[in-house]
Amino acid sequence: MSKEVLSVVEIMSNEKGVDEEVIFEAIETALAMATIKSNDDKIDARVEIDRRTGNYTTYRRWLVIEDDVAIEGEPGLYIRMMDAVDEDPNAYPDMYIEEEIESIEFGRIGAQTAKQIIIQKVREAERKKVVEEYSTRVGDVLTGQVKRIDRGDVILDMGDNVDALIPRSELVGRENFRIGDRVRAYLKEVTFRPRGAQLFMSRACKEMLMELFKIEVPEIGDDLIDIMAAARDVGFRAKIAVRANDPRLDPIGACVGMRGGRVQAVTNELNGERIDIIQWDANDAQFVINAMAPAEITSIMVDEDRHEMDLAVEDEQLSMAIGKGGQNIRLASELTGWELNVMTKTAMEEKHNTEATKQLEKFTTLLEVDEDLAQILVDEGFTSIEEVAYVPTTEMLEIEGFDEDLVEQLKHRAKDALLTQAIVNEEKTVLAEPAADLLALDGMNEEMAKKLAENGVVTQEDLAELGTDELLEIIAMSEQAAAELIMKARAPWFE
Repeated sequence: MSKEVLSVVEIMSNEKGVDEEVIFEAIETALAMATIKSNDDKIDARVEIDRRTGNYTTYRRWLVIEDDVAIEGEPGLYIRMMDAVDEDPNAYPDMYIEEEIESIEFGRIGAQTAKQIIIQKVREAERKKVVEEYSTRVGDVLTGQVKRIDRGDVILDMGDNVDALIPRSELVGRENFRIGDRVRAYLKEVTFRPRGAQLFMSRACKEMLMELFKIEVPEIGDDLIDIMAAARDVGFRAKIAVRANDPRLDPIGACVGMRGGRVQAVTNELNGERIDIIQWDANDAQFVINAMAPAEITSIMVDEDRHEMDLAVEDEQLSMAIGKGGQNIRLASELTGWELNVMTKTAMEEKHNTEATKQLEKFTTLLEVDEDLAQILVDEGFTSIEEVAYVPTTEMLEIEGFDEDLVEQLKHRAKDALLTQAIVNEEKTVLAEPAADLLALDGMNEEMAKKLAENGVVTQEDLAELGTDELLEIIAMSEQAAAELIMKARAPWFE
């Protein structure tokens, strides 16, 4: 029988490609179960196989329990401490006391039971092997053959009995595949599931775009060019930002390729998705200007605190800058990480003149100063009462005509104004009700609107003026959902 055991282990290990130890453990489990069943499930058993000779030994075992613990189930499975110490002086609760018993013959065990256990163990080992093999390949673009299509989801055969899933939501546009087609996709995740290891792949993520460029552009693989960021409107348009680590190299030209061959190869793989290749720049303003191509930006205003930029374009370029359905500005915003507001030159001048007037009135009223002094603060770049209150005294003393007494007086008035404003705002937010246009906004519900109103965001216009980070501080949602909600609130601006 020992030779038969070794033969089974060798054959199954070679056929299934799993470690022999897994097969040994499966046979040990099968033998132990057969022993238990032959004793009407009234005992517990363990089988140990000699890995070298194939000989095996069977042990009956009892679980050690405290003397005062009530026995539940078959009493033949337990032994109390008082009796266990007679067998083993070092016995302790939850350990096993074992005694060798006669082994059943390998050839007489329930064949079906043994087969099921061995198959189960082998499958578990195969799944773990797949997880181990593919976990190191997460982040790669892999190729598989379409095995079947289930409700729009595409199942790929990756070879060696390994399947991968591309959910319908992760496909590009309306692309259709037929059984047998070879498909490339980005491996996002490998998950171990009871019915087998699951490979989740995507053709719609921005990483897919970046990895395709790495494949098509050797300079990227050689670290001569870096991909800094990417943004996609899947199936329609994408933007990718690149920089060269060698000043003699043109990163955009290298990615475009001879006669556009390289970028065209990526476009063809992504079902015709148009791709803009952008020159990355360490200067955020210049990077935004590059990202807004093909629209030409005439002027730009940066708000560091809100992480926003106002962009001005010529009247005839406004629609191009915004793009169809806000596509161009949305992609540029995602690519750069900045909230972008695009408008005509005239609109920007009017906006900033209006803001300057409001700021002048605010300083005049809240700080109780004349227009000349308020104008000096505006000209020096002060945009809020907070800045007046908390900017270092040394910086304010550098303003011509300012002395310590004046600076101290301005700071004191600013802090008093902030305190008064905070009290008023708190009273308002307790009683605030969301406006009708905020409640009617697509994607808004009453609970969200109420929460926004409590934080001073009462109207659709108030929401439109928020940055993504500010909205996320008020309402728990994904960054993408927050950005989409703000863009919906800003729709009237584009109209």
